[in-house]
Amino acid sequence: MIEHRLPLFLVGWAFAAALLGALYLWQRRTRDATAVDAGWAGAVAGLAVLYAILGPGDVAHRVAIALMGGIENLRLAAVVVSRIGRGEDSRYRDLRARWAEKGREQLTFAIFYQAQAAIALVLSLPFLLATFDRHHGLQTVAWIGIAIWIVAAAGEALADRQLAQFKANPANKGKTMRYGLWSLSRHPNYFFQTLTWLAYGLVAVSAPWGWLGFGSYVIILVLVLFVTGIPPAEAASLRSRGDDYRRYQAETSAFIPWFPRRAGSKP
Repeated sequence: MIEHRLPLFLVGWAFAAALLGALYLWQRRTRDATAVDAGWAGAVAGLAVLYAILGPGDVAHRVAIALMGGIENLRLAAVVVSRIGRGEDSRYRDLRARWAEKGREQLTFAIFYQAQAAIALVLSLPFLLATFDRHHGLQTVAWIGIAIWIVAAAGEALADRQLAQFKANPANKGKTMRYGLWSLSRHPNYFFQTLTWLAYGLVAVSAPWGWLGFGSYVIILVLVLFVTGIPPAEAASLRSRGDDYRRYQAETSAFIPWFPRRAGSKP
């Protein structure tokens, strides 16, 4: 057991840095950076388990946060791993070309990989805090968090599966998916993903300084709504599907699942 947060945090940093460092070296050999996304999710999952093993808190809290953080983020890592070998993700292909033009491709990738490790570390704060909760057994607020997580993790997995099935049908190429959860939200996977981070905060909140765990939820929400989530996804969809996607935007909630609007009604 590690009795203080800072030493455990530093152990977590070493773990995340080593994992992303190894993936950086793999990228140098293969010239394919797609696996960095799997590394980020794998680091988050690993940190949840690592903190639970080494933390000094009540076993129930440690097991709960390890299972929640581990299962959800390992699933995300597995989704990315399934894409490896199909060619480098277009985002990283574009970055590679841009950084190569400036003569600092691999240096910038090395910094980028370690930045992913640092982000995973910051986001793992609710996992760290929860493992220092010494209350015997789970409190009501933690059970609420677990319930939200179950719904959110199931919803995200269902949204991903529905989209994968849609894309697997060649007849749907160039079309916009409008059934299942995707008829209620243009980004149901992102919506449920953010809810999992709210759930982590609820499990951690009864620990000393546990309220700080909600910071990870806020970070994820900002990233999804304004930075790396919805904006680039919408831009890419408009480029590839044009008016069809504009009609989908007019009819369907951007984030929170809600009933579709009638064609011609005000958004």
